[in-house]
Amino acid sequence: MLYALLAIAVLVGLVTWLKLNPFIALLLSSLALGAMVVATQLVVPGVVPLTMAGVLDSFQTGFGRTLASTGSIIVLGVVFGKLLAESGGAGVLAKRFISALGPDRIGLCIILLALCIGMTTWFAVGLLLILPIVITLAKETGKPFLLLVLPMLSFLSVMHGLMPPHPGPVIAIKELHADMGKVILWALVLGIPVAAIAGPFFARLAVKRVEVATPAFAPSVSAGQVLPSFGLTLFTVLLPVILLLGGTATELLHAAETPLGKAALLIGHPVMALLLSVLFAMWAFGRRCGRSNADMLKFSEQSVAGIGMTLILVGAGGGFALVMREAGVAKQLAELAASAGLPLLVYGWLVSAFIRVATGSATVAITVASGFIAPVLAAHPGTSPELMVISIGCGSLFLSHLNDSGFWMVKECLGLTVGQTLRTWTITETLIGFSGLAMALLAEQFLKFLG
Repeated sequence: MLYALLAIAVLVGLVTWLKLNPFIALLLSSLALGAMVVATQLVVPGVVPLTMAGVLDSFQTGFGRTLASTGSIIVLGVVFGKLLAESGGAGVLAKRFISALGPDRIGLCIILLALCIGMTTWFAVGLLLILPIVITLAKETGKPFLLLVLPMLSFLSVMHGLMPPHPGPVIAIKELHADMGKVILWALVLGIPVAAIAGPFFARLAVKRVEVATPAFAPSVSAGQVLPSFGLTLFTVLLPVILLLGGTATELLHAAETPLGKAALLIGHPVMALLLSVLFAMWAFGRRCGRSNADMLKFSEQSVAGIGMTLILVGAGGGFALVMREAGVAKQLAELAASAGLPLLVYGWLVSAFIRVATGSATVAITVASGFIAPVLAAHPGTSPELMVISIGCGSLFLSHLNDSGFWMVKECLGLTVGQTLRTWTITETLIGFSGLAMALLAEQFLKFLG
């Protein structure tokens, strides 16, 4: 664990002090961790001993795995967001929201969008879908960018960590034999105030201490161009959510083996849902608004070209995380939490939070923590498995930093420096972790009072 902390310190120093390219810094930090483990011949029981060649293999494997699971979604999501922005659709939504809710309630509008989209879409997809709207609203209203974007990030993150059908909560529900309906209920009842603490409330403090400019955003909407209608724009934005919900409903109804169910599962796959949504957006935001096929090609190429470094950093964060796991850091941290003799909800949260900090992956943290806590929970039936899912989920969101691929995606998409990302996004995730544990403990006391 000391070597892991030193490796993270090396990473921070290379990026912030030496201004080294983050990809190179992540690779060098992985090698530094491996060198310390190999040089001292450190062997963690149950973990295959590392070699320097193995460190490189692990980094490359983690790089590939991360991009394999998120690369297609990021690419399709950014194309979708570009079409929304260039068509003027983001402006259409922004103006309607301003007129309907008033400038003082724009934050509420963003929260509602983040809740609706974040319930079924991955964090990365929701970020890419809503960000053009947030940028437009910030410019239309003159409100500080952080005041609007931090609530969006907070609610998207909470939905990703707590709400089925996201992979982490689904894994935890299965491992802990929790009731999915109750988990969804607790995710809403507890998750919304947690996200409010980490988002809107923290944003009011952050804007006074961190100065962040609204990212450049100049859609090429000509004076005579036909703008999409509000209804069509809203439907197009929600289309990925609708398609994903179809796949989720099929699984909940146990209709996956029927011909219609198989089709719904295919259409509801995140990649397929986004692909179909992009194709629909090319008509709704393109041909229907007078754009040519050449314009659509240009916009898609521009959007993909603009996230090249983001994709590389997302993959590199996954590579660094895998090196830390294979060095035995996650296993050591989990065993440390187990030996502390804490209440079960706190124990589950700590295991998840430690692994999250060590590996940078919320899904990995939930998976490992669920496996550790499942036999303990079975031996103590007085603890609610649904609240344990919530506690573990909040722990998996704790303290996102430089080994988290999401950290780099937020940094690049919002145009922040590493320091600004640490002072905004990292604190937001940390507040989610702490307040989520507190809410789960309060809910446990409430259940005991009722029972």
